[in-house]
Amino acid sequence: MRIEHIALYVNDLEAARKFFMKYLDGKSNDGYHNPRTDFRSYFLSFDDGSRLEIMNKPEMPDLPKALTRTGYAHIAFSVGSKEKVEALTETLQNDGYKVISGPRTTGDGYYESCIIAIEGNQIEITI
Repeated sequence: MRIEHIALYVNDLEAARKFFMKYLDGKSNDGYHNPRTDFRSYFLSFDDGSRLEIMNKPEMPDLPKALTRTGYAHIAFSVGSKEKVEALTETLQNDGYKVISGPRTTGDGYYESCIIAIEGNQIEITI
């Protein structure tokens, strides 16, 4: 068994798509639109075969996203090396994204950094 994809609702679908393509090498499909419900989505594929669906519907509530809460906490992307974790973290920080931890080795042995990216959602960058 494997996870087929993870889905994330966003307000700005195009900005989210550009983020995942620019920083995390996501490859996007051409998108989907249901004109009856005005639901829109893109699937982004990554080198290892994993996929992320980003979605939008008009007039969705956008509640505050506390870092510690029930539900999904973050999406982690493996970039392959400490140097790549550090370089991507620096690039994201220079581009205005908030780094909330790292790069560092965690107590359970991960080398990672965590950023607040797409509309207040946490992204983890790891080896």
